[in-house]
Amino acid sequence: MSKKSLIRSTGVIGFATATSRVLGFVRDIVIARFFGTAIYAQAFVIAFRIPNLLRDLVGEGATNSAFVPVLTDELTRKGKKDFFKLAQVILNVMFWVLLILTVLGVLLSPFIVRLIAPGFSADAAKFDVTVKLTRVLFPFLFLVGLWAYAMGVLNSLGYFAAPAFGPSIMNLSMILCAMWFGENVFGLATGVLAGGFLQLALQFPPLYMSGWKASLTREFTHPKAKKIGMLLIPRALGACVYQVNVFVSTILASLSSIVGDGAVAALYYANRVWQLPLAIFGIALAQAVLPMMSRHVALNEMEKLKSTLLFSLNVLFFILIPSTVGLVVLRTPIVKVLFQRGAFTAYSTGITSTALLFYAVGLVACGGIKVLVNTFYSMHDTMTPVKTALVALVLNVILNVALMFPLKLGGLALATSIAAVFNFIALYVLLGRRLGDFGTKFVIDTFLKVTLASAVMGMTLQFLVVRFANFTFLSLFGSITVGISVFLAASYLFNVKEMKDLLAWISRKR
Repeated sequence: MSKKSLIRSTGVIGFATATSRVLGFVRDIVIARFFGTAIYAQAFVIAFRIPNLLRDLVGEGATNSAFVPVLTDELTRKGKKDFFKLAQVILNVMFWVLLILTVLGVLLSPFIVRLIAPGFSADAAKFDVTVKLTRVLFPFLFLVGLWAYAMGVLNSLGYFAAPAFGPSIMNLSMILCAMWFGENVFGLATGVLAGGFLQLALQFPPLYMSGWKASLTREFTHPKAKKIGMLLIPRALGACVYQVNVFVSTILASLSSIVGDGAVAALYYANRVWQLPLAIFGIALAQAVLPMMSRHVALNEMEKLKSTLLFSLNVLFFILIPSTVGLVVLRTPIVKVLFQRGAFTAYSTGITSTALLFYAVGLVACGGIKVLVNTFYSMHDTMTPVKTALVALVLNVILNVALMFPLKLGGLALATSIAAVFNFIALYVLLGRRLGDFGTKFVIDTFLKVTLASAVMGMTLQFLVVRFANFTFLSLFGSITVGISVFLAASYLFNVKEMKDLLAWISRKR
């Protein structure tokens, strides 16, 4: 896969992710309209989060850390026949693991809710509805786990479109069910399950076209199965670290007497906005680059691996640094235009925009972590990211407790961002020791130039914020368009290489 193919794959994933995120925003707007940041919104956020906590381990996390690197290695070295044999064994194991976890989750829902959101126990009505929603939503884990398996098989074969568009189907299902059932939060939960089934079904046509056969057998062993297990053990530890991180943030956010009422829902809405540029560009790039890096490692092309890593980081900075500045300056207009209607009040806008401000600080670091972690995964090293994540977890917990009192829910978001910056720097240093210098001078040069161009854009956006006291959708869209134009012009003047490459690409297309 060339860099052009990488950009093309990233573009496919990015476009699909953008579609999903737009639909996700429509979904969140509908949820905010009916539920605001009150009891049912908070109950749904916790209930939906619980199966998603395990999703990182048995879903996309397992796919990126173990399935794609090992499957790509098997395909590169032995061909499709052996590739599909290994894929069949993975399916057999995953099916039963997911089924057992789902049943246990349904049975243990009251205990899990008490563990995740202890603050809810003080409100019997809130606790009861959260437990019921958790039992309804836990089967989503089974569906999304199988979807992640399909994504791993397809991505290893170079197919990215169907897995990337899957979440759009789920968001559309949730939107339709929310609008149909209105203020009945269990109708929204029905939309989650229907969407999970539909996004899984979308994967079957390209799977069959690739030569994959749907069947469950009693074959649970394979020569590469031990290797997958060895890669997944550190990944499981890493997932546990991440889950503890989420647990702590959720527990503290549920303590409304300290961080304020509605913090759980406000952090959810802010995270959704913050995740948009991260998912469209950061996660999409990391997902597209993993099979490419895995092939470089399989063929011992380490110089190409370093070149791909340098290219990925520079592109990431070019996109996410101006996104950070845009979120910081336009945080209140964005939240107000997207969500403030119905049950989502001015108070909800205030606490959500505060959380968004502090989340935005860690945007670039979080995107960089995705690329660096996948670089380690491509080298079949899943332990190093666990070590750095563990230290970042300790830092995050300390900062959560220290910052929640003076900054309330903003302190929880800021703690996440600071821990992410630390994790990125640690991974970068360790990867440099592992690979040797892969162009740090060029990385710093791009970072500084893009930051300078983004600062010019930020000043322009701040002028527009003062100019338009009451933003509408059109004025917000116009401000974002102006901001992008100013950033691109400033990037050209500051001789940012990625901007020059973009202009060269447009010229060739013409």
